[in-house]
Amino acid sequence: MAELILFNKPFQVLCQFTDECTAAGQNPRATLADWIRIPDIYPAGRLDFDSEGLLLLTSDGPLQHRIAAPAQKTPKTYWVQVEGNISASAVEALSAGVTLKDGRTRPAKARRMKEPELWPRVPPVRRRDTIPTSWLELIITEGRNRQVRRMTAAVGFPTLRLIRYRIGDWSLDGLEPGTYRKISVNLPAAPQPGKQATRARSVKTPRRTRRS
Repeated sequence: MAELILFNKPFQVLCQFTDECTAAGQNPRATLADWIRIPDIYPAGRLDFDSEGLLLLTSDGPLQHRIAAPAQKTPKTYWVQVEGNISASAVEALSAGVTLKDGRTRPAKARRMKEPELWPRVPPVRRRDTIPTSWLELIITEGRNRQVRRMTAAVGFPTLRLIRYRIGDWSLDGLEPGTYRKISVNLPAAPQPGKQATRARSVKTPRRTRRS
């Protein structure tokens, strides 16, 4: 069994336990150490400084790899507030995949959604009376740098607020900002490379019968 920490990361908290800016003499920023006092755990994946929501942490290397490795294609669900009334064509483009500077994104699942019931952000999102906002649920299986923000900008709707609601089977449900919950995960044994080959070598091939 491996231990997994589910943490609701607040807005403008670094996704690490130390801030290099402090050592450089600059104003310190909030880090995970301000909220979590558990030794020898590390984030399984990252979440931007300006993004909020679910962050998974563990001390178990194999579990961390299975969650964060791009090859695993773990689905991540985001709730995104965008500037403007997002169009059906923009949602369709996000679903199909958009071209960014570092290449085309994988197809995603995108849909418009009602504004979710959330904690107030501090500071709040700037609102303009003349420009509406709308909400989008976006499910991706990648983890490129600032990917969701770049995707919505690419279809003409800049991100105003970004919350990661779910990673794989784990969600934010029951977690207030700045709080965490510990759970135990039964990690299935990883397949052993060589085992299949050994089994194949152990199977005897039938002898050929000599032709008369």
